[in-house]
Amino acid sequence: MGYRIGVDVGGTFTDLLLARDGAPPRAAKTPSTPADSSEGFLTGLAELAAGEGRTLDAFLADVEVIVHGTTVTTNAVLTGEVARVGLLTTRGFRDALAMRRGIREAQYDNRYTAPPPLVERWLRLPVTERVDATGAVLTPLDPADLDAALDTLRGAGVEAVAICFMHAWANAAHEQAAEARARAALPAAYLSRSSALLPQVRFTERVSTTVLNAAVGPVLSRYLDRLITRLGAAGFRGVLLVMQSNGGVAAPAVARTAAATTLLSGPAAAPTAALAYLAPHGARDFLTVDMGGTSFDVCLVKDGAPAVTSEGRIARYPFGLPALAIHTIGAGGGSIGWLDDGGLLRMGPKSAGAAPGPACYGRGGTRPTCTDADLVLGYLSPAGFLGGRFPLDEAAARAAVATLAAPLGRGVEATAAGMVEVIDANMAAGIRHVSVERGHDPREFLLVVGGGAGPVHAAGIARELGLTRLLVPRDSSILCAAGLVRSDLRHDFVLSHPCAFERLDRAALRRVAGALEADARATLAAEGVPRERAVVRLACDVRYVGQYHELTVEWLGEEADGADLSGVSKRFHEAHDRHYGYALPETPLELVNVRAVALGLTPASPPPEIPRGKASAARRGRRRAWVAEEAAFADTDVFDGEALGAGARLAGPAIVALPTTTVVVAPGFTLEVDRHGSFVVERR
Repeated sequence: MGYRIGVDVGGTFTDLLLARDGAPPRAAKTPSTPADSSEGFLTGLAELAAGEGRTLDAFLADVEVIVHGTTVTTNAVLTGEVARVGLLTTRGFRDALAMRRGIREAQYDNRYTAPPPLVERWLRLPVTERVDATGAVLTPLDPADLDAALDTLRGAGVEAVAICFMHAWANAAHEQAAEARARAALPAAYLSRSSALLPQVRFTERVSTTVLNAAVGPVLSRYLDRLITRLGAAGFRGVLLVMQSNGGVAAPAVARTAAATTLLSGPAAAPTAALAYLAPHGARDFLTVDMGGTSFDVCLVKDGAPAVTSEGRIARYPFGLPALAIHTIGAGGGSIGWLDDGGLLRMGPKSAGAAPGPACYGRGGTRPTCTDADLVLGYLSPAGFLGGRFPLDEAAARAAVATLAAPLGRGVEATAAGMVEVIDANMAAGIRHVSVERGHDPREFLLVVGGGAGPVHAAGIARELGLTRLLVPRDSSILCAAGLVRSDLRHDFVLSHPCAFERLDRAALRRVAGALEADARATLAAEGVPRERAVVRLACDVRYVGQYHELTVEWLGEEADGADLSGVSKRFHEAHDRHYGYALPETPLELVNVRAVALGLTPASPPPEIPRGKASAARRGRRRAWVAEEAAFADTDVFDGEALGAGARLAGPAIVALPTTTVVVAPGFTLEVDRHGSFVVERR
């Protein structure tokens, strides 16, 4: 039997989904191990093997593919535990990394300082060389100058070297020469070259991205080495793929070279999973949310395509690699409740994480968290959490919440209800950020709910935003893991070619497009992607002449063959009107970059259908749970989510219990099970 496994390592739990030929998928969830993520990874695989009634080595021998979403690089940047990096840059520009664009992010806060550069100034070394924006060499590379800089970096014991020269996107010769000499002088160092990683205009973003890549490269390499070794020792002989921020997967060798492509690895698989679960409903406009133990991730999908940005940030550091436009806030099951200086109740962004975790986990945590509040309010079963394998301590949860209740002068239950209201409002604000602030009305989008804590809070989010329709996949608690096994191989390529449309040389433009497509197809061929599953798509970054920001619009294949930008022009004006509310059709346009996306398509595998059944057959009694609409507890029907058949329908208030999550159906909402087992929740 051929197995395909998705493994999503989060801050609190490691989620796994086992896809089997001709059989329903099976999920597993195990606590993450922050000290060494591979520990939780292997523990989860052992749990899947036990569920198949097999030893781990026999099970892994039949696993064809493991697709891995990791937070290793994310956490390294957030915690500052990155590699020691040296930067080689053009003389006169060593401080560009610290100066950024000279624009204060919080415009009216004079005390708001930029984050410290990832490279100390004494390790940012200038090299004599200069190329202009046309690629012409103004000052040759000085080998003696370069060697002196490398001697300094060797003496400093740097783990990685970032190389970023001015206008290297136009002529990479100096960077390539510097890379060759750096490889000889520091053979053990990780090398990150801007013209290989991000050959495009905008020096600030290019140098920051190159440095970020160098800072996390050794961290990711060590982790992958450790993981591959452990998997091999356990009997795995299949293919390991790593999720990237752009929503596609890549081989470990590619991920090592461009480690920064994994900075938003984990949540990038959610839209892919949502598309599969929404197939029977025909929905193409939706929002995905994933409320895990530490964070809340939201992504807007329009016409079946998630928004992609090349202006991302992580820990306030800019990076220019394409990434899904996912907005993340510190709102999860482990988010800690606290009182600010004004005595107001706050939730997050700090989290109890996997260790010690919420107080109710019984692992030494004492601070009140969202999960503790959910338990106090009766939404979670103390004996049924994670299928009964992880009993919860209700007394510890009440004691933790009481530490907030006392200064607030409220009861424990009322305080827990307040905690839930605050975190629901925080998450609603996160959804507004990717919808309302970008010109979209969230009420026009279906909400696809994921994460272990997401279905508990989905009704509260819907109330905040006025949403009327939600979809909760049966495997919602491991939504990203489900997306991982369905994700395509993806690689992004870019070349800057700045020029006003009216002055473009069609032959030169055709050469740029041809070079990008050739690189894209060669990369897919090297990874063994069959021609019938290899797809290359082109796009252009365009702006009005004199404008600062550009928009990315599709460039169709037949248009590119003839270097024809008329279709690009039309699509740009439409996109500008959609994004900014106006268009200027008579204003000249400027091309900035040409992009290519190489896709190795994964064969579609829709979720299996389930037998029909009635809700009454799945009813398992009642329990006392908080009803927010009435601000009081009420005896609430509890249903076994796994026993609910297709077509089953029930009305709130109700609780649907699953081994790895709980769906809270609020008053005024109904829940119906579709033919694939997903729960469609609608406001009456």
